[in-house]
Amino acid sequence: MKRSLTLLVFALVALTAAAQSRAERILTEIRNPKSKYVVVIAHRSDWRHYPENSLAAMEGAIAMGVDMVEIDVQRTKDGVLVCCHDNSVDRTTTGRGKVNELTSDYIATLKLKTKQGVTEYGMPTLAQALDLCRGRVLINIDKGMNYYDQIQAMLAERDMVEQVVIKSSKKPTTVAKYFAKHSQNMLYMPIINYRAKNWEKHEPLFESYLASDVPTIAYEICWDSSLKGERKIFNRVVKSGAKLWVNTLWDSICGGKEHSFADNNALNGNEHKIYGTLLKYGVTMIQTDRPQLLLDYLESQGRHTLP
Repeated sequence: MKRSLTLLVFALVALTAAAQSRAERILTEIRNPKSKYVVVIAHRSDWRHYPENSLAAMEGAIAMGVDMVEIDVQRTKDGVLVCCHDNSVDRTTTGRGKVNELTSDYIATLKLKTKQGVTEYGMPTLAQALDLCRGRVLINIDKGMNYYDQIQAMLAERDMVEQVVIKSSKKPTTVAKYFAKHSQNMLYMPIINYRAKNWEKHEPLFESYLASDVPTIAYEICWDSSLKGERKIFNRVVKSGAKLWVNTLWDSICGGKEHSFADNNALNGNEHKIYGTLLKYGVTMIQTDRPQLLLDYLESQGRHTLP
């Protein structure tokens, strides 16, 4: 009888997992402070193979097996949110002008560019990106806090509110005012710049979040070599029950030139030295410019297997 009950429990767990979308399973791991699963975030999606922030780049990142795609948003003259990092379309498209001075119809006629030249892809709207990613992968919307209510409405319409992480360096009292307008809110992450030019402002910001009632799914910690003590900050984040998010994009935000954890330093067999050390520090969310390299390493360490 006992064995039958055990088998029944296993069967129910398996059915529950099967019923969940992949995005929901990833979120379950993020919500679990004891989970060793490391979440891989693709910076501007799969930009090495497709134009940054394009639907093709998002699709490529999903196919690769990342857990979250990072996209940037700007708002057009007629109020449409589009996936664009810069304030203008000059660098990334065949057009010219500031996004907030251009109409969505005009932007829809443009083609995205890469260093190799003009591509066949257009700049997607946030609505298109959400529809592509729904249930398949989580999303980190950068530069989106100023459009919080508009994004929130779009997510609620699609039943995707908990599939999106939004972040800012705003005070918790300010964030609480955004949240008070809604019965359900996006996942939130404060950005803490533990760097010489920022720390005087960000140290009290960090303390205020730890003491506040604002729900924080993770803390994004940026640091350089000019200040010491980042390990203490890491430990406090982990102890709080939130996830520890690090960007391995460039030196100045992950250790400085002398002690950099940037992705390029993980090449040529140095994955364990770079990524392995971050895991020892308690990092369980990594935004990367080399998602395949990081995925391969994590899988070799048994740190990227969903239940």
